[in-house]
Amino acid sequence: MVGRFPVQARNTEPIFGEQVISFLQTFPRPLIQTPGFSIMDPYQQPAVAEITRQFYIRFYPDDRQRLFLFGINPGRYGGGVTGIPFTDPWALREKCGIEVGLTGQRELSADFIYRMIDRYGGVETFWRDCYIGAVFPFALIRGGKNINYYDDRQLQTELTPAIVDSLTRQIAFGARRDVAIVIGGGKNFDYLTRLNAEHHFFDRLVPIDHPRFIMQYRRKRLDEYIVRYVDTISDLVRPD
Repeated sequence: MVGRFPVQARNTEPIFGEQVISFLQTFPRPLIQTPGFSIMDPYQQPAVAEITRQFYIRFYPDDRQRLFLFGINPGRYGGGVTGIPFTDPWALREKCGIEVGLTGQRELSADFIYRMIDRYGGVETFWRDCYIGAVFPFALIRGGKNINYYDDRQLQTELTPAIVDSLTRQIAFGARRDVAIVIGGGKNFDYLTRLNAEHHFFDRLVPIDHPRFIMQYRRKRLDEYIVRYVDTISDLVRPD
């Protein structure tokens, strides 16, 4: 049984899920000036708006503090389609019990995350303890392909004010401020470490390998990495 950390009530604020929904719908969409790049914004689509409403109201109907995990920016086959980080249409339907009218292929990172969630104890337990967000909430596209915010220095510099705003707004949902997990132990962790030193979002950041790296290059060690994820999260969720 995974332990629980103390809950701090915030009775004067909207519930966690309502705040997430509002963030996704109203966060300012930047007009990217760096040549060749664009964002993929699914949240204005009625189907995605309904999916995110169902997901966040179902799994975040409270004002619990949660352990936050931050990915990079959504991919065009996972969060770029469903509006929920590391969640493809199959995971929504088969794991979360949310019927969707969306088509799309299985996404490698979503496959890993939901295998890990199963090992952790299932969707109800995991989402009660944790929130997964993205440093930048929209998929970034160049030439029809996924791009990470840090793949181009000019793009990263341009997006930094929006990223600071994004992190600030997400933390306000109900983040534990003592620690957060960074999904992606290389450039994502380095960048967030620098931002955190300046803005003091969290007392401590813990890096963990990115699911896509694991699924592409360490697939034979998949079970080992799933256990590593579960153990890392469990150790941080469990109170002293």
